[in-house]
Amino acid sequence: MSTMHAVAPLTVQDAETLVTAAYRAAEAAGVAVSVTVLDAGGHLLAFRRDDRAVLISGETSTRKAYTALQLDSATAELVDAVQPGGLFHTLPTALDRPLLFIAGGVPVHRDGRLIGAIGVGGGAPEQDHGFAVAALEQLA
Repeated sequence: MSTMHAVAPLTVQDAETLVTAAYRAAEAAGVAVSVTVLDAGGHLLAFRRDDRAVLISGETSTRKAYTALQLDSATAELVDAVQPGGLFHTLPTALDRPLLFIAGGVPVHRDGRLIGAIGVGGGAPEQDHGFAVAALEQLA
């Protein structure tokens, strides 16, 4: 008989902490971004868009978060796999929209279990990834 232990879900307060931390990291770097946080079911928990960011940055951050959540991997680690000749150049999704494989989406784990994802869009891919990782460091 296996024993399952309960893992606390990602809360709205956690999501707000992630959004604020990512936004502050981007602001300190002089980059205007949008930040999206989803729970394990793909439901939007928190979102923030810098008015200086390009309009599509909101959609970009959301797609990055969905990608990280669906594949339980940081999108920075998936870029090569979706290039022509990669492991999965075309991947259908249940979202009826393409996944976005640009760095900036990171899954959120607690006690080894996937509880959500954060997506950052607006800066260079490496910057967005760094802002997302910096935010995770603030989630205790």
